[in-house]
Amino acid sequence: MQLRSDSFQNGQPVPARCAFGKPGDPVALSDNLSPHLAWKDAPPATRSYVLTCIDSDVPSRGDDVNQGDRVVPADLPRVEFVHWLMADIPVEYTELAEGACSDGIVAHGKRAPSGPPGSVQGKNDYTGWFHGDKDMGGEYLGYDGPCPPWNDERVHHYHFRVHALDVEKLNLADGFTLDELRKVMHGHVLAQAEIVGTYAIYGKAVVRA
Repeated sequence: MQLRSDSFQNGQPVPARCAFGKPGDPVALSDNLSPHLAWKDAPPATRSYVLTCIDSDVPSRGDDVNQGDRVVPADLPRVEFVHWLMADIPVEYTELAEGACSDGIVAHGKRAPSGPPGSVQGKNDYTGWFHGDKDMGGEYLGYDGPCPPWNDERVHHYHFRVHALDVEKLNLADGFTLDELRKVMHGHVLAQAEIVGTYAIYGKAVVRA
Protein backbone atom coordinates (compact mmCIF):
# COMPACT_ATOMS: atom_id res chain seq x y z
CA MET A 1 0.00 0.00 0.00
CA GLN A 2 1.31 3.44 -0.90
CA LEU A 3 0.48 6.97 0.26
CA ARG A 4 1.65 10.19 -1.36
CA SER A 5 0.95 13.92 -1.24
CA ASP A 6 1.22 16.67 -3.81
CA SER A 7 1.39 19.16 -0.93
CA PHE A 8 4.72 17.88 0.47
CA GLN A 9 7.24 15.09 -0.05
CA ASN A 10 7.88 12.34 2.48
CA GLY A 11 10.38 13.55 5.09
CA GLN A 12 10.11 17.17 3.92
CA PRO A 13 8.40 20.20 5.48
CA VAL A 14 4.64 20.59 5.44
CA PRO A 15 3.91 23.91 3.69
CA ALA A 16 2.82 26.77 5.93
CA ARG A 17 -0.51 26.96 4.09
CA CYS A 18 -1.34 23.51 5.51
CA ALA A 19 -0.43 24.57 9.05
CA PHE A 20 -2.48 26.10 11.86
CA GLY A 21 0.35 28.45 12.84
CA LYS A 22 3.32 29.97 11.01
CA PRO A 23 6.26 32.17 11.95
CA GLY A 24 5.13 35.68 12.87
CA ASP A 25 5.86 37.83 15.87
CA PRO A 26 6.55 35.21 17.13
CA VAL A 27 3.64 33.22 15.63
CA ALA A 28 0.68 33.96 13.38
CA LEU A 29 -2.37 31.99 12.30
CA SER A 30 -2.03 30.30 8.92
CA ASP A 31 -4.36 28.99 6.18
CA ASN A 32 -4.94 25.57 7.80
CA LEU A 33 -5.59 23.73 4.53
CA SER A 34 -5.77 19.96 4.79
CA PRO A 35 -3.03 18.55 2.55
CA HIS A 36 -3.54 16.61 -0.65
CA LEU A 37 -3.35 12.86 0.00
CA ALA A 38 -3.71 9.92 -2.40
CA TRP A 39 -3.26 6.20 -1.79
CA LYS A 40 -3.26 2.99 -3.80
CA ASP A 41 -2.53 -0.75 -3.76
CA ALA A 42 -4.83 -1.56 -0.85
CA PRO A 43 -5.60 -5.27 -0.40
CA PRO A 44 -8.59 -6.59 -2.43
CA ALA A 45 -10.53 -7.33 0.76
CA THR A 46 -10.49 -3.66 1.83
CA ARG A 47 -13.93 -2.31 2.70
CA SER A 48 -13.07 1.12 4.17
CA TYR A 49 -10.21 3.37 5.17
CA VAL A 50 -9.12 5.21 8.31
CA LEU A 51 -6.93 8.32 8.12
CA THR A 52 -4.89 9.73 11.00
CA CYS A 53 -2.37 12.53 11.45
CA ILE A 54 -0.33 12.51 14.65
CA ASP A 55 2.57 14.71 15.76
CA SER A 56 5.06 12.52 17.62
CA ASP A 57 7.23 15.37 18.96
CA VAL A 58 5.00 17.27 21.39
CA PRO A 59 6.72 18.33 24.64
CA SER A 60 5.83 16.02 27.51
CA ARG A 61 5.99 18.98 29.90
CA GLY A 62 4.63 22.44 29.23
CA ASP A 63 6.74 24.57 31.59
CA ASP A 64 8.82 26.16 28.83
CA VAL A 65 6.28 26.12 26.00
CA ASN A 66 5.90 29.51 24.28
CA GLN A 67 7.85 31.34 26.98
CA GLY A 68 9.83 34.23 25.55
CA ASP A 69 12.80 33.91 27.89
CA ARG A 70 13.19 30.13 27.47
CA VAL A 71 13.35 27.36 24.87
CA VAL A 72 11.87 23.88 24.90
CA PRO A 73 14.99 21.67 24.89
CA ALA A 74 15.30 19.24 21.99
CA ASP A 75 16.10 16.34 24.33
CA LEU A 76 12.90 16.70 26.39
CA PRO A 77 10.81 13.48 26.22
CA ARG A 78 7.95 13.75 23.74
CA VAL A 79 4.33 12.57 23.46
CA GLU A 80 1.65 12.37 20.75
CA PHE A 81 -0.69 15.15 19.63
CA VAL A 82 -3.63 14.29 17.38
CA HIS A 83 -4.22 16.55 14.38
CA TRP A 84 -6.72 14.47 12.40
CA LEU A 85 -8.84 11.35 12.79
CA MET A 86 -11.23 10.17 10.07
CA ALA A 87 -12.92 6.78 9.89
CA ASP A 88 -15.42 5.00 7.62
CA ILE A 89 -13.91 6.47 4.46
CA PRO A 90 -15.69 4.59 1.63
CA VAL A 91 -13.48 2.20 -0.30
CA GLU A 92 -14.00 4.09 -3.57
CA TYR A 93 -12.34 7.22 -2.11
CA THR A 94 -8.57 7.07 -2.52
CA GLU A 95 -7.70 10.76 -2.90
CA LEU A 96 -8.39 14.00 -1.02
CA ALA A 97 -7.64 17.34 -2.67
CA GLU A 98 -5.73 20.02 -0.78
CA GLY A 99 -8.23 22.01 1.28
CA ALA A 100 -11.00 19.44 0.75
CA CYS A 101 -11.40 18.72 4.48
CA SER A 102 -10.20 22.00 6.02
CA ASP A 103 -9.94 25.50 4.58
CA GLY A 104 -9.12 27.99 7.32
CA ILE A 105 -9.26 28.13 11.10
CA VAL A 106 -12.62 28.00 12.88
CA ALA A 107 -12.55 29.49 16.37
CA HIS A 108 -14.00 27.03 18.91
CA GLY A 109 -13.52 24.21 16.38
CA LYS A 110 -15.23 22.89 13.27
CA ARG A 111 -18.56 21.29 14.16
CA ALA A 112 -19.16 19.53 10.83
CA PRO A 113 -15.82 19.18 9.01
CA SER A 114 -15.90 18.26 5.33
CA GLY A 115 -15.08 14.71 4.32
CA PRO A 116 -16.12 11.88 2.00
CA PRO A 117 -19.81 10.95 2.26
CA GLY A 118 -20.41 8.56 5.14
CA SER A 119 -17.11 9.28 6.88
CA VAL A 120 -16.91 10.33 10.54
CA GLN A 121 -14.25 12.56 12.06
CA GLY A 122 -12.78 12.47 15.51
CA LYS A 123 -11.65 15.03 18.01
CA ASN A 124 -8.18 16.50 17.64
CA ASP A 125 -5.99 17.68 20.49
CA TYR A 126 -6.57 21.39 19.99
CA THR A 127 -9.67 20.61 22.05
CA GLY A 128 -7.47 20.19 25.12
CA TRP A 129 -4.91 22.81 24.13
CA PHE A 130 -7.53 25.58 23.97
CA HIS A 131 -9.56 24.39 26.96
CA GLY A 132 -10.59 27.41 29.03
CA ASP A 133 -9.65 29.94 26.33
CA LYS A 134 -12.67 32.21 25.85
CA ASP A 135 -11.69 33.11 22.29
CA MET A 136 -10.70 29.67 21.00
CA GLY A 137 -11.95 27.02 23.45
CA GLY A 138 -14.27 24.32 22.15
CA GLU A 139 -14.41 20.86 20.58
CA TYR A 140 -12.14 20.65 17.56
CA LEU A 141 -13.17 18.03 15.00
CA GLY A 142 -11.45 17.06 11.76
CA TYR A 143 -8.13 18.46 10.55
CA ASP A 144 -6.27 21.27 12.22
CA GLY A 145 -2.66 21.51 11.11
CA PRO A 146 0.76 22.00 12.68
CA CYS A 147 1.47 24.70 15.23
CA PRO A 148 4.43 23.52 17.31
CA PRO A 149 5.67 25.74 20.15
CA TRP A 150 7.40 28.76 18.66
CA ASN A 151 10.37 28.24 21.00
CA ASP A 152 10.79 24.47 20.52
CA GLU A 153 14.31 23.40 19.61
CA ARG A 154 13.04 20.20 17.98
CA VAL A 155 11.54 19.91 14.48
CA HIS A 156 8.19 18.13 14.73
CA HIS A 157 7.19 15.10 12.64
CA TYR A 158 3.61 14.70 11.41
CA HIS A 159 2.69 11.10 10.62
CA PHE A 160 -0.12 10.87 8.07
CA ARG A 161 -1.32 7.25 7.93
CA VAL A 162 -4.01 5.52 5.90
CA HIS A 163 -5.24 2.17 7.21
CA ALA A 164 -7.11 -0.29 4.99
CA LEU A 165 -9.81 -2.11 6.99
CA ASP A 166 -11.81 -5.27 6.42
CA VAL A 167 -15.03 -3.67 7.70
CA GLU A 168 -17.20 -0.98 6.14
CA LYS A 169 -18.09 0.77 9.40
CA LEU A 170 -16.47 1.06 12.84
CA ASN A 171 -19.65 2.39 14.48
CA LEU A 172 -17.93 5.49 15.82
CA ALA A 173 -19.72 8.81 16.30
CA ASP A 174 -18.28 12.19 15.34
CA GLY A 175 -15.93 13.36 18.08
CA PHE A 176 -14.37 9.97 18.82
CA THR A 177 -10.90 9.87 20.37
CA LEU A 178 -7.65 8.23 19.27
CA ASP A 179 -7.94 5.63 22.04
CA GLU A 180 -11.46 4.73 20.92
CA LEU A 181 -10.32 4.47 17.31
CA ARG A 182 -7.37 2.23 18.12
CA LYS A 183 -9.57 -0.05 20.19
CA VAL A 184 -12.21 -0.65 17.51
CA MET A 185 -9.66 -0.88 14.67
CA HIS A 186 -7.74 -3.64 16.40
CA GLY A 187 -7.88 -6.85 14.39
CA HIS A 188 -9.39 -5.16 11.31
CA VAL A 189 -6.33 -3.53 9.70
CA LEU A 190 -5.30 -5.27 6.48
CA ALA A 191 -2.54 -2.82 5.51
CA GLN A 192 -1.36 0.71 6.14
CA ALA A 193 0.78 3.36 4.49
CA GLU A 194 2.47 6.43 5.91
CA ILE A 195 3.95 9.71 4.79
CA VAL A 196 5.75 11.99 7.26
CA GLY A 197 5.94 15.76 7.04
CA THR A 198 8.09 18.00 9.21
CA TYR A 199 7.36 21.45 10.59
CA ALA A 200 8.90 24.03 12.92
CA ILE A 201 8.25 27.66 13.81
CA TYR A 202 11.42 28.22 15.84
CA GLY A 203 14.12 29.23 13.37
CA LYS A 204 16.87 27.23 15.12
CA ALA A 205 14.90 23.98 15.46
CA VAL A 206 16.79 20.76 14.71
CA VAL A 207 15.72 17.29 13.65
CA ARG A 208 16.02 14.64 16.37
CA ALA A 209 15.86 10.89 15.81
